[in-house]
Parts: sequence; C-alpha cells; structure tokens
Amino acid sequence: MPDQAWKVFEIPELLERKRSMDSPYLEFLRVPSLSCGIYQLTAGAKDLQAPHDEDEVYVVISGRATLRVGEEEREVGPGSILYVRATEEHSFVEILEDTTLLVFFASGGPPDPLAP
Repeated sequence: MPDQAWKVFEIPELLERKRSMDSPYLEFLRVPSLSCGIYQLTAGAKDLQAPHDEDEVYVVISGRATLRVGEEEREVGPGSILYVRATEEHSFVEILEDTTLLVFFASGGPPDPLAP
C-alpha cells in the first residue's frame, strides 16, 4: 500500500477475513503513523492484552463488555468510542456478549497488539 494515497475498507469484508483466523485480532492497515484492526472477544472470554506503547481508540461495532482502565470501569456497547492513553493498564472484563471492536493505534501500533 505504500504507493496508495487512500484505501477503502468494508467492515463486512474484514469480518469475513477475520472468521478464518484463530487470533482475536486482524490488522488490516499499517502505515508509519497508524495501525488499524478488528478485535473480537467472545462472551465470557478473557482479554489477554497488555499495555501498549501507543495511544489507542476502540469503536464498539457490536456486543457488550466492560472496559477496565486502571481502577475505573465502564460498560460499553455498539457506538461507544473509547480512548486509552499509551502504557495504561487496560482490558475488557465481563464480556457479556460476543464483542467486535474497530481498533486504531497511533504510530503504527505494536506488531502484535496482544503480545505481553
């Protein structure tokens, strides 16, 4: 994609690609200043992510869960937009429904957002 000034992604197509993967995370865009992906958590699952070196934004596409950042918690659902500052301890807890999130990492994100 280095020669392209822009690209269009369709969420249904990304979800179809994601279905064939074992990993809960599909990165679909990486440029020097930004990384984007689809993150899926099944109801009752444990979110294994560790703090990231980049600021991060989540957009909840579907499902319901509680996001814990430090000692604070907030239930989120479709349409919620969440910002988490770089290096903050955070995870989704009490995943009440299968949850799909659109994820944006500043600065290209880590090679594997779920890596410890």
